[in-house]
Amino acid sequence: MNGVYFISGIDTDAGKTYITGMLAKRLMEKGLKVATQKFIQTGNDTWSEDIEAHRKIMGIKMLPEDLDHTTAPVIFSYPASAQLAARIDGRDIDLDIIKKSTDILASRYDVVLVEGAGGLMVPITDDFFTIDYVARYELPIILVTNGVLGSINHTILSLEAIRSRGIKLFSVIYNTFFDNDRIIAKDTREFIGRYVSRHFPDASFIEM
Repeated sequence: MNGVYFISGIDTDAGKTYITGMLAKRLMEKGLKVATQKFIQTGNDTWSEDIEAHRKIMGIKMLPEDLDHTTAPVIFSYPASAQLAARIDGRDIDLDIIKKSTDILASRYDVVLVEGAGGLMVPITDDFFTIDYVARYELPIILVTNGVLGSINHTILSLEAIRSRGIKLFSVIYNTFFDNDRIIAKDTREFIGRYVSRHFPDASFIEM
């Protein structure tokens, strides 16, 4: 595993912040130099709570790139979708600075994990969505899902959107933290695993 990967989830509470940190830690344990980046942070002022969570899970101090905001170049104060948070703060979303930050990280680290804000269809503007940014820069996707009731529907919709735009699915990570109903969780896990195997044979299905 090398390069830049975009980590998204089936919804805001899929657990992608924790999965991003855990994946970064596992890659570090394999000897890779890893950085995480927050695509767009909402609900904060001058710092990213998600980046801070990544570092705690990774077991490391804040990186130099955290301190100069390279890992979280766009932060809005209101906890809402990107386009609404930007409108509330009276600012535009600078996609160029996000891409430049990713490029800087990619030049310094073996792997860069870019954690998205919400799901793939979160709007950045009225006619441009997170998935459009991913497609524009041809970023392979790591999709985080779980066993909550309704997750199959949300997961398949995300996977269909990925396929319709010709985006590479690198892996689906099933977050076992939400396995409160064993029957539903088991069926969800197995169904999504079969779907990925049939429609994305080059992608991996991982439980974490």
